[in-house]
Amino acid sequence: MTDEAAHRKTLADLNRNYVRSVDEADVAWFDANLAKDFFNTNPDGSIIDRAAFLAQIGRGSTVKNIREDNVLIRLFGTHAIIHARTTYVRPDGAAGAGRYTDDWHVIDGRWQCVSAHVSRA
Repeated sequence: MTDEAAHRKTLADLNRNYVRSVDEADVAWFDANLAKDFFNTNPDGSIIDRAAFLAQIGRGSTVKNIREDNVLIRLFGTHAIIHARTTYVRPDGAAGAGRYTDDWHVIDGRWQCVSAHVSRA
């Protein structure tokens, strides 16, 4: 496996677990995989830091059964950008969809998420 293929596999696994961890409110996974200076842009346009994001994840998502598709992983050496579409179930039971963009960077020898941007349709 080439270095690029190995990085893509690692990033695909991280991406899958990121979405799973939102769905399951898995704060420990995020604590282990977010950079210390991580920021997130929420669907309402607010920007929150790492601590606020971990607290937000701990409260659980208002949407359920989140699934990712149309995943595009773009590699730029030690930086990667992941674009994807999500589908989910809204609190009223209706189907919903959105998109996200996550930025990953190699820090201390491993991929860490440095920023995320979430939108919902």
